[in-house]
Amino acid sequence: MKLAAEVKSAVTPRAALLVVGVVVLQLLFIASYVGALHHPRPTDVPFGVAAPDRAAADRAAGQLAGLPGGPLDPRVLRDEAEAREQIMDREIYGALVVDPRSTTDTLLVASGGGTALATALKTITGEAEAAQRRTVRTVDVSPAAGEDFNGLSSFYLVVGWCVGGYLLASILAISAGSRPANPQRAIIRLTVLALSAIAGGLGGAIIVGPVLGALPGSVVALWWLGALVVFAVGAVTLALQALTGIVGIGLAVLLIVIAGNPSAGGAFPGPMLPDFWRAIGPALPPGAGTWAARSIAYFRGNALAGAMQVLAVWALVGTVLTLVLSSLRRRDEGPVGAETGPADRAAGSGG
Repeated sequence: MKLAAEVKSAVTPRAALLVVGVVVLQLLFIASYVGALHHPRPTDVPFGVAAPDRAAADRAAGQLAGLPGGPLDPRVLRDEAEAREQIMDREIYGALVVDPRSTTDTLLVASGGGTALATALKTITGEAEAAQRRTVRTVDVSPAAGEDFNGLSSFYLVVGWCVGGYLLASILAISAGSRPANPQRAIIRLTVLALSAIAGGLGGAIIVGPVLGALPGSVVALWWLGALVVFAVGAVTLALQALTGIVGIGLAVLLIVIAGNPSAGGAFPGPMLPDFWRAIGPALPPGAGTWAARSIAYFRGNALAGAMQVLAVWALVGTVLTLVLSSLRRRDEGPVGAETGPADRAAGSGG
């Protein structure tokens, strides 16, 4: 009986629920990461086929479209120049340029967009060409930097920004209770978050660029991308905390870390992920940020609009919800000075 009483006093029902929540997040983390990454397989990869005459291109595209498992989604292009242009515009991930006068064709890839997929395209086309008694030579039109092993630096950079975003928001929120007590405090927290995001974006861009040489591209463009990523993640975390209290930290981890990171296309680009993760990745901050960082570093800033819009929407929704929820809660609590208990006064005086 004494032991039961000790356990009851040591582990409150609220603490027990939080422990259960942590265990659930742990299992979801394992399921999400292993589910997304344990068996990468290219499926319906946008892929170009070009040849001097349309008949040869159509024939080659038909052969590639019929490969077992449907790894490629080929489309016929006019020539090699169009293939290179579409790769740099991030409309396709690679292209086969057929030379009917020879037994050797040319495969165009862009390892800057993901080394794992570029390697998979080499294997797929090599085997397909061998079946036709042909060979293929590979040309990397946008190679990953020498210090960017497997093209992962963009992903790790964005992961760091995301971690900074939800940690900043969590610290700001729990420093004086788990929910914004009033709109003024919410505005202050969002302002501090914005300033911290600008600093974090600049620091990350300098580290991966001038300091380590891991990523090429504009430091200024990466800076403001980083600021937007940090602020978007932080604002959403503040909104979740305003809605659910300390549970919001766990929800932010669920959204950004458990769902967002394995679906971001970091280790394996989207076409190599299972359908669920391929579908959600571009709509979450880690996926949008990774796509944008690679576009800045390796693709002359092309195809940025969609990813930047995703990040802007998260930032806007997080900001609006944080302000609205804090205003509603303030009205529920009554005017300033209406608190009746010492605990209420102590909670209102923090932060």
